[in-house]
Amino acid sequence: MFDLFILDTCPYCQKVMKFMDENGIKYNKINTKIDENALKLLAIGGKDQVPFIYDKQNHIKLYESDEIINYLKENKNV
Repeated sequence: MFDLFILDTCPYCQKVMKFMDENGIKYNKINTKIDENALKLLAIGGKDQVPFIYDKQNHIKLYESDEIINYLKENKNV
């Protein structure tokens, strides 16, 4: 399962979540408005930017919404 770091007000985050929801892709939504989650994002990804997806199984870390969606299309049979 994917970890998706987001801010609820971020339109790029909404774009990624909509794509994942429409394609039945399961993910853990992690809101970086919570300080602990923002620190976790920095520890894993190295910068404070959302959306950020972490594919633990394949050790893939992506920030840009279009890159995230393309990755999901190419690697998850969407």
